[in-house]
Amino acid sequence: MKRILREILNTSLYLLGVLCVVYLVIHFVGQRTQVQGSSMEPTLSTEDNLIVDKISYRFHDPERYDIIVFPFLEQDATFYIKRIIGLPGETVQIDEEGNIFVDDVLLEEGYGKEVILNPGRAIEPIKLGEDEYFVLGDNRNNSTDGRDPTVGNIRRENIVGKAWLRIWPFQKMGFVKHR
Repeated sequence: MKRILREILNTSLYLLGVLCVVYLVIHFVGQRTQVQGSSMEPTLSTEDNLIVDKISYRFHDPERYDIIVFPFLEQDATFYIKRIIGLPGETVQIDEEGNIFVDDVLLEEGYGKEVILNPGRAIEPIKLGEDEYFVLGDNRNNSTDGRDPTVGNIRRENIVGKAWLRIWPFQKMGFVKHR
């Protein structure tokens, strides 16, 4: 009987240890997320399953063109995935032709699916604070992003992590390209 109780105790402690490790990994290292919608096409598509790296930003700041996950503050339990265009302290503006300017210099990038038709609030210069980022979806005309006042500038503390690995669908499995 003593042996059975000891086995039950050992198994229970083992399972508790496994649960603690899983909890730590999910909350501090990485987590799975699923893309809903087409705002990041052609880079990411709806139903893509990703692993989000939650630890690297503890050691360095997000960079331009990183694809990040952050909460949509207007709706509980909703997270957005977008590409960083503007960094802290910079000024971002989008003109009527859809050109993106960072600190009055035309941004040379090829991530946008098409020319921006609606610059939104970025028609006027947006000066980013010391902990703020400006984000856009790659599908520029089908994305609720930093141009929309409901999203606005993303504070550093609200960035959950960086899209790291696509795990589904299998034929597209691999590391997410940021640059």
